[in-house]
Amino acid sequence: MPPVREEDEIRDFPSLGPVEAQVIQVFVDGVKVLGLPRSIGEIYGLLFISPQPLSLDDLVQLLDISKGSASQGLRALKGLGAVREINVENSRRCHYQADTELKRLVGGFIREQVRPHLESGQSKIGRLLETAGGDEDPQRRAFVVGRVKQLEYWIKKGRVVLPVLQKVLGE
Repeated sequence: MPPVREEDEIRDFPSLGPVEAQVIQVFVDGVKVLGLPRSIGEIYGLLFISPQPLSLDDLVQLLDISKGSASQGLRALKGLGAVREINVENSRRCHYQADTELKRLVGGFIREQVRPHLESGQSKIGRLLETAGGDEDPQRRAFVVGRVKQLEYWIKKGRVVLPVLQKVLGE
């Protein structure tokens, strides 16, 4: 049996109830699939299930994470459009609340994570074709050029599908 990695462990949150802990785990599992750090899932999960906005210090205490990890996670989530800053009366601290509008979440993820990968992939296709075209073995050259053209096709289709996906999931 393979060893349990830290990111695979189900963490216990003693200062939270079982519902909160389970909701957090749902988002941790979700971000794991997307290749994002578990702290991002923990932060979003807690903000999602919290009835009131939480400060950075609240997140640090309730999730038992470092201030640096909480700050970095919040910055990433704000960039994705998944959290927003909320002014709380009689508090000078910045508070955060989960944005639960699916269209914004999908749009932010596509804008910040998927689209840059498609763009960089598209820019690499020309170089790949040039490199593959220089292969001395004609069979290998034909095979590799075919695969690179397949990548190019996937990227083109991805660029067409992403706006449709955003629209469908947002309605």
